[in-house]
Formats: sequence, structure tokens, C-alpha cells
Amino acid sequence: MLKKLQGHIVDIEERRTYPAELVIKEGIIQSKREISSAPLRYILPGFIDAHIHIESSMLVPYEFARVALKHGTIATVSDPHEIANVVGIEGVHYMIKNAREAKLKFHFGAPSCVPATSFESAGAAINAEAIKELLASPDIHYLSEMMNYPGVLAEDKEIFSKIQYAKDVGKPVDGHAPGLRGPSAKKYIDVGISTDHECFTLEEALDKIKYGMKIIVREGSAAKNYNALHSLIATNPATTMFCSDDKHPDDLLLGHINELVVRSLALEYDLYDILQIACINPQKHYNLTSGILNVGDPADFIIVKDLESFEVISTYIDGTDTLDGNQCILPEKSHTIINNFNTKFVSTEDFIIHSKEEASHVIKAIDGELITEKISCRPPSIDGIATTDLENDILKIAVVNRYKEAPIALGFINGFGLHTGAIASSVAHDSHNIIAVGVDDDSIAHAVNLLVQSQGGLSAIGQDTSHHLPLPIAGLMSDLPCAQVGGKYAEIDEFAKSLGSMLKAPYMTLSFMALLVIPKIKISDKGMFDAEAFEFYK
Repeated sequence: MLKKLQGHIVDIEERRTYPAELVIKEGIIQSKREISSAPLRYILPGFIDAHIHIESSMLVPYEFARVALKHGTIATVSDPHEIANVVGIEGVHYMIKNAREAKLKFHFGAPSCVPATSFESAGAAINAEAIKELLASPDIHYLSEMMNYPGVLAEDKEIFSKIQYAKDVGKPVDGHAPGLRGPSAKKYIDVGISTDHECFTLEEALDKIKYGMKIIVREGSAAKNYNALHSLIATNPATTMFCSDDKHPDDLLLGHINELVVRSLALEYDLYDILQIACINPQKHYNLTSGILNVGDPADFIIVKDLESFEVISTYIDGTDTLDGNQCILPEKSHTIINNFNTKFVSTEDFIIHSKEEASHVIKAIDGELITEKISCRPPSIDGIATTDLENDILKIAVVNRYKEAPIALGFINGFGLHTGAIASSVAHDSHNIIAVGVDDDSIAHAVNLLVQSQGGLSAIGQDTSHHLPLPIAGLMSDLPCAQVGGKYAEIDEFAKSLGSMLKAPYMTLSFMALLVIPKIKISDKGMFDAEAFEFYK
């Protein structure tokens, strides 16, 4: 059956907009012809998130799609390494299966670093031979971000094997090398690593572009690099893409890649350069299955009201409009639960830190950044026990191994600003053990035990009350729709801020304090870690 649509085509590659008629048959664009007049609406390729961990939305792919389609997102490049760190390859297959009925075209990668490092305890490991098997699947489109850049620079054989397997099947290799510049960056790129979404300065991005890398400008719920990098839209539109990396559910309800398009227009960048970055570059770089509005492509495109607000009227996937008014046509459904949670309840005594003569290394969290700074101080001491220092915002941080019984890693952190209570999360990149920050040991233990009881989620403890958001799927995702998860997340986020935190996204920031591949100082379930020297503090 033929379907005909008329409107003003925004032809990004020809860099012109004109009235046209599309003819669609069996989900494929059969023809695209210019006509004398058409309804005043705009048809263009849909938006693509060039790097995202769906798990960080706390939603399964199906529920993510029900919201993202409304924002004009037709495809994602999705790294499932969060769930893979918890349940291994079973988690990758879970994401693929859950996404099959979601309309939106998810393009999953083979997680290259599970675990991310050898300095932490994950729930699974994926070796080079398993990567080879994954990459052979048509459901796997690329090798996910190679976070172990020290291993690349050291020419680790296992890492090189994973990269070579991707090359052998002609699939791109994603990068992750924050702060890497000069000869080291060149060596990393020359191995065949083609992208990076971790640049936090323009100078770093330009350095990597010089060596042949494509830069993905990230604007997520925690890490926000758009302000530093947006000039690439004008200077390097052919080698730039947009991504969110990590998008919390309350933020997803408000918008997705469409927000970056509108924001870029407000800065008076060229419309076609912006849309090339948002719609075309990811499709071509990753050889995606989604279309870009050419004859013979899958009929994946969006219709917007105007080219200022980009209000989405329709999001077509394979020739079917997935929207009915402002609602997605995907029906509500239930989702299978999988998990890996094997730790017991903790006690207040488990969080005692004995005083030391020398100063302690303290993590300094930076709002809106994944990187941290390092400071040194001697926390106050009572009867030989180190305590928090609220006046100077020195709080206690703990990581509890969720996969087996093990000693709890303890340290101190600055930047969270809590005046009372504690917050905890089983979303702790990348191994996803339980991470907690608090002002006293009782509150920290209480926050952790709420998560042990529910087998994962977010918790917050105040003086007289507590909040809890269960995440039963791998301790990372809910089985509920985005509106419910987003509402509950907004409540617990606001409660955490009422405890004194001034961070824009305290839980997102907390989740990255265990990410050892991001400088300068972090903490794993095994202890405080120097992320520059890549070793534990002694």
C-alpha cells in the first residue's frame, strides 16, 4: 500500500528546503519529488543520540523509546556496558530483546571494558573471545567505548584483540580518553579508535580532531560539555556529533537531542550544520539501520511544526507514525526482571574510619563534571575515630560490594554539601556496587540497607524521613514507565537537595565517584584510587 506525504523537505545534504511529496511503500521511501506547493510543515531526518547508556535513564529500552520518540529521536548508538557489568552478556541480550518492539532503532555495541578496570569488583567479565562472538551478531553495531586508554597505550594484548575483532568485521571502535592529548592521543587514535565523547575543553577536542578523531559533544544529566565545545558546530560540522551519554528520567521527559538543536539555533549557528550533526553524521559513521530521507532508505523521519521550536508533530519509523497527538502509540507492557545482588545488611560499625597521623586524600566533586579534583585534609577525630567535618563539607563516602561479602571501602569527599543524613545508589559506574555519601555512620548504614532490602535503587535518609526509588532490573532500571520513574526520581532528587546538597544532579554525580577511568581521584569497592597514576593510594 502506497502512502503519500506532503510538506517542506529539509534536505540537509543539499542544504535547501523545498515543498515536496514523499511516496512510501512497505516502510521504504520510493520517491521524493519537488512540487509547487505543500502544507506548511517540515519533514526532515530524525535525531540520533550518538552515544548513550540507556540504563542511565533508569528505563528499559522500550520505556525509553515511548518518551524519546516524542522528542523526534529515531535512533540511538547505545552502549550496554552498565548492565553488562552486572550480569554479563545476558544483560546485552536482555537490552536487545527488550528493544525489539520499541520502534525506535537502538544500535547496541559490544561492551569493550567489562569490568572497566582490574581495580574494582564487577558482576561479570567479558573477554576478547566473547567480544568476537558479540561482534559477529547483526544486533551489535560497533565496539563500545574503549575506556581503558592506559591499556591501549601500553599495548595490552587483550585490548588489542578486541579492537582487531571489530576491525575484522568492519565495525567502528568508540573511544573514551578524557584529557588525553598530544602523542598519547595520536597513539590511541592510530590504533583505530574513531570517536571520543569525553572532551571537556575545546583545545582537547581540536587536538583529537587533528589526529583524525570525531568528537561527540555531550550534554547529559551530569556531564555537560556543550558550552565548552559548541563552536565545533561552525568549525567542524563534518566531524562532530551530539550525545547525552547519561540521561536521567526527569530530564528525558523534558527533551533529548532536540534540545541541543534548538539551543544551537539560538546561538545562530547554521541550520544545516546543526542538523548534519544531529541527524546525518551518526548514521554515516556507525552505518546505522535508520534512514536519512533518501530514496531507498527506511522511512524514518520526523515532521515538525517549524524550524525554530522544532515542535514534533510526527515521528515515522519504517513508514509508521509512532505518535498520536502528543502520545506515543506504543502500549504499556510489563518487563522481565533480571538482577545480580548478593550482599547482606550492614551495620553502623562497618563504616568506622580510624584516625591517621597523616592527611587523608579527599575526593573533590565538581558540579556538572565527571572529573574530580584531589585535596588533602585531616578530618576531625573523636576517641581515635575520624569523623565528618560539616563546616568544611568533608563527608564520608563508602562503596559496598554488592556481588559478594567483602570489606567496605571508605574515604572522604568534598562537594556534596549535605548537612544531615545520607544518600546511596546501586548505580555506580561502572561496576555498580553500592555507593553512599553521608554525614554520619547511622544514616549511611540506613541508606545502604534500604538498597540491600530492595536489591538496588536510590535512597536518601533525612532526620525524620527517608525516600527510596527501587530499580529492580540489575539495580539500574525500573520496570515502570518514564512518567512514574521520572516523578519518583524528581522527588528523591529534591529530597537530597533539601538535605543540603547544592549539586544540580546529586545522584548522577554520586554515580560517577566510583568511575576509575576518569581523573583525578575516585573510590572503588577496593579503596581510594589515584585515577591519574592508575593505582590505589597507599
